[in-house]
Amino acid sequence: MPKLYIRPIALAESPQSEHGGAVRLAGGLVYASRFALIVREGARVVSRNLVGASDMAEALGRLPDALAAAGEAQWGALRMAHPPLQCGARTLRLDQPQVMGILNVTPDSFSDGGKFLDDPAAALEHAHAMLEAGASVIDVGGESTRPGAAAVWEGDEVKRVVPVIEKLAASGAAISIDSRRSSVIEAALAAGAHIVNDVSALRHDPRSLEIVARSGAPVVLMHAPGDADDLHADGVYADVVLDVFDWLAERRDAALAAGIAREKILLDPGIGFGKSLAENLALINALPLFHALGHPVLFGASRKRLIGALSNEAPAHQRLGGSLTLALRAFDAACQIVRVHDVAETVQALHVWRGLRDAALTDFSQMGD
Repeated sequence: MPKLYIRPIALAESPQSEHGGAVRLAGGLVYASRFALIVREGARVVSRNLVGASDMAEALGRLPDALAAAGEAQWGALRMAHPPLQCGARTLRLDQPQVMGILNVTPDSFSDGGKFLDDPAAALEHAHAMLEAGASVIDVGGESTRPGAAAVWEGDEVKRVVPVIEKLAASGAAISIDSRRSSVIEAALAAGAHIVNDVSALRHDPRSLEIVARSGAPVVLMHAPGDADDLHADGVYADVVLDVFDWLAERRDAALAAGIAREKILLDPGIGFGKSLAENLALINALPLFHALGHPVLFGASRKRLIGALSNEAPAHQRLGGSLTLALRAFDAACQIVRVHDVAETVQALHVWRGLRDAALTDFSQMGD
């Protein structure tokens, strides 16, 4: 059965455009003026047409009924303004990009493994420093998901994350738990975590769907091709962008069927998980497409291997420049949450990025008709 995809391909800072106007993407600070209407049958793309924003209704009207209905849904989703997420006493607005700070309480994470594992005071100090620097959420993880990382017993994972979450929650911070195990998720939510960030998209543990649905907590569903313990395995794609889009749609539908509210689902294309350098770059260049699924998009590429691959194998702690470049690309694509190690630098980049798009600071009238 043919499938339709509406991919934004021309982004702009303002609603003016030489292509007949632009629409606001994801209710955010980015506009899109041109779109590719892609039709795929199986693994083969059978048509690709460029359409201006002002011509979209006519273009969708020419499609067969089933594709037109899918197109209308995606067109509405691309322009959707998402409601905020309530994280305890804190409100996480999704009408502007938010920065999520990474706190790894692990011995072997690829970037900062072991730094905070045996020193809870240092972990909390680092978390509070990220909050003071402008992080909206702290993402606490007790298991490394880098390629080849050793498996962690879930009891150890609970012991790593729960004390930190309890103390952060007592201070009023917004917290996400980065885990794929139901017992860890359950303990973290009981300790005060507000968001579940599952790199397996609730596939790894059969109980996770039920626990998240019952809790009412927002959940991030991330794409990873592998099952069981190796999330990086089986990364074979006919078209990585469209395959990841379809996969996330399927996991979203599974979450909805389990009783998770639509407005509580966020999606993450899973940069670096079971993907080659070229496939990662293709996904990053196609980020605006994922708004057509109708959910906020979380983007995480901070200090990842692809940066080293493009910069003379720079080690993880020397990838700040690449991390900021990718964060800015995510802001340009209207991603609502960007997950990073270097919070202060990323927040500063975000402030400058927002200034460039502030109508009170920039005259956009000369940028198009």
